[in-house]
Amino acid sequence: MTTPHLSIVIITLNEEKRLPLLLSDLAAQTWTDFEVIHVDSKSTDRTVDVSHGLAHSFEHYRVIEMQNRGVSLGRNTGAAVAQGKRLLFLDADTRLGSDFLRTALGELEDEQAAVGIVTMSTDGLAILYKLGFNLFNAGIRLTSVFFPTAIGACLFSTPQMHAAIEGFDESLSLCEDCNYALKAHRRDRRAVSVLRQQFHFDPRRLEQDGFATTGLTYLRANIRRFFSGELHNQEIPYEFGHYK
Repeated sequence: MTTPHLSIVIITLNEEKRLPLLLSDLAAQTWTDFEVIHVDSKSTDRTVDVSHGLAHSFEHYRVIEMQNRGVSLGRNTGAAVAQGKRLLFLDADTRLGSDFLRTALGELEDEQAAVGIVTMSTDGLAILYKLGFNLFNAGIRLTSVFFPTAIGACLFSTPQMHAAIEGFDESLSLCEDCNYALKAHRRDRRAVSVLRQQFHFDPRRLEQDGFATTGLTYLRANIRRFFSGELHNQEIPYEFGHYK
């Protein structure tokens, strides 16, 4: 069995409806030298059964059922068994265009970057969401040169960088993805790049928690991180998997 070039780590918690959509996007990619590592955080719905049922669509596919829940724990668990030369961390509600992997990996090679930050597409969104996503994307690009932030729902890395920065900080409940990018940046500023390629981000998080509330939560969190350091003590409460 050949070793895949890319290891795609997907974390889930009760995503029986959205996981098949992401997997269909991956199965339709124009570039296919990858393995899929699905890490589930004790889902109580049919997520794991659905995943096993769709595994036949891929040459390299495995399911890991964790006994504990956690975003960072799930990503680190997947990365620990990854065989690829590159890593891609995805949330189950992410959607990707058919040429996403080929184009994004080409950008990473051109930039010689270890960590690739991916921004959100605004295609097909209502005006309010377009405005919010564009502002968020602009913030990511603006801060990338001195205090990079990232979206863990779609984030590239390498096994070497992941190990060097000790992966995702499992003590953080918020901004663990931004902390990951910042650690990589502090280790090697040339290693982190914001890609032109974008992914589709499910707006359910904004719809459930409120557009303004969600935006202000992340704004407050990153301002606090910039001036006072990481949020290790639930300074801004956040619960993994609370989305319906």
